[in-house]
Amino acid sequence: MSYGIKKLFKDKNIKFTTAREMILDILSQAKSPLSYEQIRSKMNIDMDKATFYRNISLFEEANIVQKFESDERKWYFEFFKKTHAHFVCESCHSVTCIDFEINSDIEEHQIKNIILKGICKRCK
Repeated sequence: MSYGIKKLFKDKNIKFTTAREMILDILSQAKSPLSYEQIRSKMNIDMDKATFYRNISLFEEANIVQKFESDERKWYFEFFKKTHAHFVCESCHSVTCIDFEINSDIEEHQIKNIILKGICKRCK
């Protein structure tokens, strides 16, 4: 386990389990948001879907992970770093992060994520 993830468990007062460590390790190394299926394929332990979503909910409550729903009604998860936008390709359904400065408090509304839709350069 990386020191950062170990410290995160301690700082957030979350009980350590191998499954939780594995989820956070996978998300911390991901270059873009991942779906349940993508995370599950990278795990080397058996975890049912209910356990996965219970752990994700715990991480969301602790502001460690954020999620959003894509066009295809699939949830994507990522390690929460800062508020940013996501681009969802309407053709291949790929999801990428778009990194530009977003004021997360606009007129007393707290913005958690922004989803932009269109056609990616691969599909264009």
